[in-house]
Amino acid sequence: MAYAHLPELRADWRRQRSEIERRLDEFRHVGLGADEELFAELAFCLFAVQTSARRSDHAVQGLVANGLLWRGSAAAIARFLRTRVRFHNHKAAYLVAARDHFFAANPTLRAWLDSTPPTAAREYLVRELDGLGYKEASHFLRNVGRGEGRGEGFAILDRHVLKNLRYHAVIRTIPDSLTARRYLVIEDRVRNFSRDVRIPMAALDLVFWSRETGEVFK
Repeated sequence: MAYAHLPELRADWRRQRSEIERRLDEFRHVGLGADEELFAELAFCLFAVQTSARRSDHAVQGLVANGLLWRGSAAAIARFLRTRVRFHNHKAAYLVAARDHFFAANPTLRAWLDSTPPTAAREYLVRELDGLGYKEASHFLRNVGRGEGRGEGFAILDRHVLKNLRYHAVIRTIPDSLTARRYLVIEDRVRNFSRDVRIPMAALDLVFWSRETGEVFK
């Protein structure tokens, strides 16, 4: 496939490689942490739908500081989120449902992640948890260091990434909406692109994201 603007991409990767690889190491460290850390990352990915990453991260930190992430009701969480994230009522309900799903009896999120192959884990998250589509589930698994083996990798197809995929001629147009089938088709193109340019998928996402936001975050 005839990609475009590859010298620019390779220059960006060379310039940011050390910082991005440190960030990916931090994600892997989170993935080895306690259930509380993992659930906080899941909350972040739920909140980040149509809300900036920084605002979403601050919202999670606020829930933790106020004792709401683990014990707050959906109503209490929604009140806290009202001025912090979009669709606060829905996201509060999704968060409590996810908490009940994994922690109603005993903490199971870390054990489940450790025992479930990443692709199967993503399918399960999309199928079983409201508020998580392929983008959000992929974001969560990347942020806890899952799915980075040879031949693996998930694409986080937000507007920043889609814009850059079009810029590099990986896709011709940015779709108005992403069905599950369309998401997986584009993800497969990203996987091939990642292999061809020799930049890991998780790193490629951060290169694109930092171009648009000015920082390597998550």
